[in-house]
Amino acid sequence: MKVALLYNQKPDIQNGAGKYASDEYAEWDNPETIDAVAAALSETHHVIKIDCHPNRLREIIETLEREKPDICFNIAEGAGAVSREAHVPALLEMLGLKYTASDPMTLCITLDKARTKEILAYHNIPTPAFHLVSSLRDIEPVLAVEKKFPLIVKPLHEGSSKGIFERSVVTTNDDLKAQLMEVLTQYRQPALIEEFLSGREFTVALLGNGEGVEVLPIVELTFDHLPHGSRRIYSYEAKWLWDNPQNPVEVFHCPAPLAPPLEKSIAEICKRAFVALRCRDWARIDVRLDAHDNPYIIEVNPLPGILPNPDEHSCFPMAARQAGLSYNQLINRVLNEALQRYNALPQADHVFLRT
Repeated sequence: MKVALLYNQKPDIQNGAGKYASDEYAEWDNPETIDAVAAALSETHHVIKIDCHPNRLREIIETLEREKPDICFNIAEGAGAVSREAHVPALLEMLGLKYTASDPMTLCITLDKARTKEILAYHNIPTPAFHLVSSLRDIEPVLAVEKKFPLIVKPLHEGSSKGIFERSVVTTNDDLKAQLMEVLTQYRQPALIEEFLSGREFTVALLGNGEGVEVLPIVELTFDHLPHGSRRIYSYEAKWLWDNPQNPVEVFHCPAPLAPPLEKSIAEICKRAFVALRCRDWARIDVRLDAHDNPYIIEVNPLPGILPNPDEHSCFPMAARQAGLSYNQLINRVLNEALQRYNALPQADHVFLRT
């Protein structure tokens, strides 16, 4: 079978410490990840690698038209627009090509944290209370009514901890105003103000489709080994600066030490969220507990990170290893989930799919 691997490769603009000086390309993949995914797929398939850089649209289309892959393995995150994660899947649908992971609608919704939370709330799936600030003139009215601290401020349309720093957890009106200004002016997008939950944090990897989705061993994020005084969040600093292969920090515990009722509750709300948001094939969902150990969903990631090096502490591969799946088996499992999903469609739904 011919499989096209679609991705965005990080540019080589690191600083002297071997780290990225800003979070601009945090969502894009490094060459090691791209090569590892290609190697996994190459075990049983012919793989075509296509870097889906936004400036190469014509080249991408020409390559797909020429190669006519049987299916595309999509890990492309896109750039720029709030619909960026949906660009490649939408293009593939226009070309009549099959692909892994969620469709453009789900990718657009989950990249909008407020819309995601609205859908979760509609389905009675717990998620922290929030406000949305869309412009500078909205700041003062929010400051006048928002008195319950601490809060956390996030860019509305980012992933991979972009725009979430230690300073994003605020305890005063002045701090809140400063973070809102930063998101609105530097990230040029609305800011989400969310109730900050003081309990434990987990991330949950899911594989499969529909009601049959499988929850892999739950990963706990433990913050005891972060620098003294940290906000006990998985911030950009914690994810990309403090924890790295040269200086690893003990952040994760898998499987998480959980009492069976709490483990069941976390798995249940994650499966419900997966289905409610119509995720496909795989996703990673972040959960945090309140002061009374009630779980709330704080993030849904339908294009999860998959760093191959165990020392880089990528959560989805970590959970897969704990479930007995090697990295190569994980990647091929995702591909097989997509293939089974297409094969299960009624015949009438296949008329627009190129084979």
